Amino acid sequence: MPWDFWLILVFLGVVIPWRGHARLQKLLAMPAVDAKEKLALYGATIGFQWVLCAVVAWRAIARGLTVQELGLNSTSWLAVTIGVGGGLLIGGLQWMNLRRIGKMEGPVTDRMRNLAKHLFPVSWVEYLPYAALAITAGVCEEFIYRGFVLGAFRNTPMATWLAVILSSGLFGLAHAYQGRAGIFSTGMFGVLLALARLGLGSLVPVMIWHAGLDLAAGIAGPKYLLPAADEPIGMEGK
Repeated sequence: MPWDFWLILVFLGVVIPWRGHARLQKLLAMPAVDAKEKLALYGATIGFQWVLCAVVAWRAIARGLTVQELGLNSTSWLAVTIGVGGGLLIGGLQWMNLRRIGKMEGPVTDRMRNLAKHLFPVSWVEYLPYAALAITAGVCEEFIYRGFVLGAFRNTPMATWLAVILSSGLFGLAHAYQGRAGIFSTGMFGVLLALARLGLGSLVPVMIWHAGLDLAAGIAGPKYLLPAADEPIGMEGK
């Protein structure tokens, strides 16, 4: 594997988890986060992800990874339909899971409530940029982890199953700010996305699935994890 691929993998496995954890600790140390601060956070994250995605694409193309290896080959209407249907299903499951968690008590629920308080939108002014962030994450993170990382590993003698596990592990580590449970659950979701990307031969469906999960979290998270007085985007009493 080329040296610059290794450099990217180290960045994904070390710098990204450290950066996410450090930023979250700084955020959680604040008693409250207002709309201006949330919008700044969303904007900075969107910009960072697109820049990282562009750098990764540059090195991947320079090293000769093909569009097929990156999952960027032409996509059929069937794949798009599967993407939209799967996105709705995954978003619905996320909704039900957050509603279930909101009824529970314990340290995990308390941590998620604290994350929701500091990160999730509570008005349309905040939700629209958050939606842009969710779509950005769906596109950029899927290209990086299920496109580049999975493609780079499969371009070596490594077995496909190991490439799936390693790429999903890096994806889980990128969400280390969510704690050990978050790393595990995100890593398992990464395995599902990697298998779907290989089976469907395209990144487009899994990009839609990923965005659907995050979009649903942005609405259901505040609704079920925050006090009634903080319910978002006109959902009071529903």
